[in-house]
Amino acid sequence: MYGRNDLRTSLAPAQSGPVPTAFKKASYALFYGADPQEASALSRDWYARGQTMIVAYSEVEAGAVFERTDQCDEYAVVLPDDGVELRIEIDEGTETVADKAVAFVPAGRSRIVVVKGGRLMRLFTTRSADLVAKCSNAAAYAEPDPNVAPFAAWPDPVGGRKIRVYSGNVPPQEGRFGRLYRGSTIMVNFGDGRVGPRAPDNLSPHHHADFEQYSIALDGDYVHHLRWPWISDSTQWIDDDHERCAAPSVAVIPPPATHTSQGVAPGLNRLLDTFCPPRRDFSMKPGWVLNADDYPMPADDQEKGA
Repeated sequence: MYGRNDLRTSLAPAQSGPVPTAFKKASYALFYGADPQEASALSRDWYARGQTMIVAYSEVEAGAVFERTDQCDEYAVVLPDDGVELRIEIDEGTETVADKAVAFVPAGRSRIVVVKGGRLMRLFTTRSADLVAKCSNAAAYAEPDPNVAPFAAWPDPVGGRKIRVYSGNVPPQEGRFGRLYRGSTIMVNFGDGRVGPRAPDNLSPHHHADFEQYSIALDGDYVHHLRWPWISDSTQWIDDDHERCAAPSVAVIPPPATHTSQGVAPGLNRLLDTFCPPRRDFSMKPGWVLNADDYPMPADDQEKGA
């Protein structure tokens, strides 16, 4: 049940998935206080994964370079803060990404050069096996989550192979939820967060039938509340989870756990929520996905939304 004035109450009811017979626990990666998986004079890089997606979180200086020589599918680059600047290069051209933004980078060869340092994230599907091996929580997914639907990419973007860049500073609009951008593999929701603790009587517990939510804490301090359903096999029951995670960190929330995240810091509490592949329910809401004209939905979903 969503909290008061939560725009997600207008979403179409979720379709019921198959009755679960087993569950996966949530996975938490705390980037603060932990050694990075990679480090150099110009970059400190942490990696964590879920069933379908990899989060690469980096603190970088000008001059840092990230290269993919034979990337298997499209990936996303996220700048969560103003004042950071990158140059992204592919064979077909170069784009500058500055301030809060998300860029979708096509498969194949690509190169990211940091012009002005700060924080950046790269989001990949778990088809990138070399990055999966770097993840701090790789062992948690030695056995796959039985409740996550098999990954399938969405259609290629309109206009051919190029880097597509979108601002994270688009003004809020009444009736629109966050700032949603989708690629062919990943969806990103830029939120503003909120200052001060979230009221305990206005949380938004809900669940997803067959996809994960990756809640990346950028600022503040959160308690991620999760509850799994009871099934007839009591040996598969999981105790409620109330995991406190400061920023920066990522919580991989599995289906069909009922979940809500509660900011508890006195200052700014801010999450970036990501999904892999893009969410259909968000995509079916007219006007919610800001780059919908660039990235079509699968054909069956387009017919349903017509």
